[in-house]
Amino acid sequence: MIELGTLIGEPVSHGFFVRALVAGILVGTVCAVVGTYVVLKGLAFIGDAISHAAFPGIVASYILGAPYLLGAAIAAVATALGIGYVTRRARIRTDTAIGVLFAGTFAFGIFLFSTIHAYVGDLFSFLFGYLLAISADDLLALGILSGLVLAVVIVLWKELLYATFDPLGAAASGLPVARLDDLFLTLIALTIVVSLQAVGIILVVAMLVTPAATADEYSSWPVCMS
Repeated sequence: MIELGTLIGEPVSHGFFVRALVAGILVGTVCAVVGTYVVLKGLAFIGDAISHAAFPGIVASYILGAPYLLGAAIAAVATALGIGYVTRRARIRTDTAIGVLFAGTFAFGIFLFSTIHAYVGDLFSFLFGYLLAISADDLLALGILSGLVLAVVIVLWKELLYATFDPLGAAASGLPVARLDDLFLTLIALTIVVSLQAVGIILVVAMLVTPAATADEYSSWPVCMS
């Protein structure tokens, strides 16, 4: 009969499992923190949009032989800032800007992908995630990006919260609301880049929205006093 300690300790003895466990903790933490602001702002669709927008960056990185995370970060951040720019300049709703850029960037990614005539399993792994394939270098990059995102949120959490709940009041009090919005969109983009290899483009929106939405629903339950 297998002892319980052996059953629990056996997976931890493998390096790939430990890396996957640490990466899962990082992804879960960052998505939960940033996802709180996403839910408060009512931007649940933006996670899906930016994650798909990162796909052309990944494909371009494969074609050029560059690091995948670098290409994904450039494409995701550019799209996130583009959403903010279009929303302010064209004076259209945020969800409209998200829909337009989401369709355009993902279509461009599919076009780039169609130019590759060989089978590319590495790119397919980014669609659905491959947590157990994370290397030590990947984990280091995830740790740096996660630490950066969490550090920014810790330093500016009051300003971000104020601009989220009352953007007009925040602007009247002197806060640079437009810059905070751009910063917030950048944080979303980096969070999605952190999550891509772990959960993939398809499921990253669930990681962003579900924990925060669950917490928000739980906090709204009536408290019964005995």
